[in-house]
Amino acid sequence: VQLQASGGGLVQAGGSLRLSCAASGLTFRIYTMGWFRQAPGKEREFVAAISYRDRSTYYADSVKGRFTISRDNAKSTVYLQMNSLKPEDTAVYYCAATGFHQPNTGAYRYDYWGQGTLVTVSS
Repeated sequence: VQLQASGGGLVQAGGSLRLSCAASGLTFRIYTMGWFRQAPGKEREFVAAISYRDRSTYYADSVKGRFTISRDNAKSTVYLQMNSLKPEDTAVYYCAATGFHQPNTGAYRYDYWGQGTLVTVSS
């Protein structure tokens, strides 16, 4: 199984980025997908998740209204559209996959992880 995250980069505060995570080696359509992030010196935290069953979504309070998670089963890809970025959004962003049908906030629930993509937001 491989989860390949991409789309990170350097952006000014208030700007936007779209992250992508392409999955291979698993039946993507039956996996709930999530995004997590880890800032320097901090623990990994949940960002967003989307269910495989009904595409219901769940967001961390810190990103609600600014970030949107979506998926394209035909391309085995999950996306994270990030708008109105803030310096505190700076982190390595990881995508992950779980067999649970509901969006999950706990990292321990996820079976597979990507390698991460760095997002840096300058003030």
